Amino acid sequence: MNTKLIMSICVSMLLLSCSRHDASKPENIKVASANVFQSYSAEAFFQTTSYGLANAKGYAWSSDNKKLLIQSDKSGVFNAYTIDKKGTQTLLTESDSNAYFVNSFFPQDNKIIVSADQGGNELNHIFVRELDGTLIDVTPGEKLKAFFGGWNKDNSAFYVWHNGRSSANFDLYSIDISNYQASLLFENAGFQPGPISKSGKWLALDKPRTSADSDIYLVDLSSEQKKPVLITEHQGNIAYSTYDFTPDEKHVVFSTNEHGEFNQAWTYNISTGKKSPLIADDWDVSFVFYSPSGRYRIHGINADGLTDITIFDQDTEKNLDLKGIPEGELGQIRFSRDESKLAFGLNTDTSPYNLYIASISNENDSIKLTNALNPEINENNLVTATVERFKASDGTVIPGILYKPKQASAANPTPALVFVHGGPGGQSTRGYSALIQHLVNNGYGVYAANNRGSSGYGKTFFHMDDKRHGQEDLRDIVEAGHYLRGLDWVDNKKVGVMGGSYGGYITAAAMTFYPEEFEVGINIFGVTNWVRTLSSIPDWWEAFREA
Repeated sequence: MNTKLIMSICVSMLLLSCSRHDASKPENIKVASANVFQSYSAEAFFQTTSYGLANAKGYAWSSDNKKLLIQSDKSGVFNAYTIDKKGTQTLLTESDSNAYFVNSFFPQDNKIIVSADQGGNELNHIFVRELDGTLIDVTPGEKLKAFFGGWNKDNSAFYVWHNGRSSANFDLYSIDISNYQASLLFENAGFQPGPISKSGKWLALDKPRTSADSDIYLVDLSSEQKKPVLITEHQGNIAYSTYDFTPDEKHVVFSTNEHGEFNQAWTYNISTGKKSPLIADDWDVSFVFYSPSGRYRIHGINADGLTDITIFDQDTEKNLDLKGIPEGELGQIRFSRDESKLAFGLNTDTSPYNLYIASISNENDSIKLTNALNPEINENNLVTATVERFKASDGTVIPGILYKPKQASAANPTPALVFVHGGPGGQSTRGYSALIQHLVNNGYGVYAANNRGSSGYGKTFFHMDDKRHGQEDLRDIVEAGHYLRGLDWVDNKKVGVMGGSYGGYITAAAMTFYPEEFEVGINIFGVTNWVRTLSSIPDWWEAFREA
């Protein structure tokens, strides 16, 4: 079934449930200035158009640096398009059923690489779209799942990972662009695929053991044995994972929480084995990668629910200053072939993910290429979130993202909802949500609580609910309801709880074990049997099974 339709139905059910206490609907409440506030239907919000850029490991820009390879669901189904600096979009795939996601232009022409599953079965295959529009499946197989891995050094082949040999493990292959023949490069035995160095000599692999403990292995793909070698030998619980290789291939850049509460970026010298600090902050380092030439290093910091991105010019030792960009969640940074321009996406609290291009010279402001918000909706009627915290009964400080309706005031209190993220271990962050903005626009406050066990707030906080789901984390959500009832603009007789997946589980648990705490609960595809869930995870999650 269409995901947007499901969400619309859930929202409609929620609105009906909350409004049953009062014949006066929140959307009819007037703002303090006596102007009637304009609200919109669920259908209007879920008519958001989604956009995305080609894979970071591929070529997002055409060989002449004039067009970008993007995906969009403007037709109702994701398809591949190109877009130019004027925002003109050209359709490349014409599916009305299977969603096509973009990976890369070819290095020298406008052939493209896309991925798609079949009827929503999650078994993605990799396809080459020829210049005449023909799609060729280069990873055939009935039960095979594949994903794109980048290009080799001379662009004569591209990498794919797929589990055709063993459903539980993703092996590394190269696909020759002259005939699309696949060659096995590495037979995987229970590792999570990681980055490949630019020359194709080195491969990094992650090995999760528990949610608190993981390792990194290094493989010399030029050797005959291609044996994974442990490079993070340690005692106790330390989480390691790979980011990238340095452009000179002398170091692996990796994440570790060994040296404090938050993930830091460190380097491992492949020749000497020496580990050295690279980037540290008072928050997690989310990612580190390099531009194609290696001149620019890009990293992101998860700063209290909003990603703070730095683009560092290693030649000038200065940060790039992108102009004309509103505050929001910036991502998918893609440099042009000559690195004179870059493309990126931006998601703000009041606007869905839009695509931009900018000049590296900083002489011009960034150019917005897309308008993802339904034109029926006036962005001025939407709400910017704030980060708010409350102290739980045991003294633990619980953060969350608060959305206050423009209609709400002490004179006109509105219903409110505690929203629970997925996971376990997920995080509610700033940024646009059609679901949340629809609720808030129609007069329902929303507090997206990051209960203990959420990521982004340090390893101690993250592991507070290990093997205790439905205990302290559930209590945090109940007390988030108390926090809402204490706000003067919230109707303290109309507070609910809502969430999907793990958030749906917490919702069901709240309504079961604390039935007097919430007036309504909406469980969206929530887990209600953990044993069944853990025993039915797909084979291709084998690398995570033990964890």
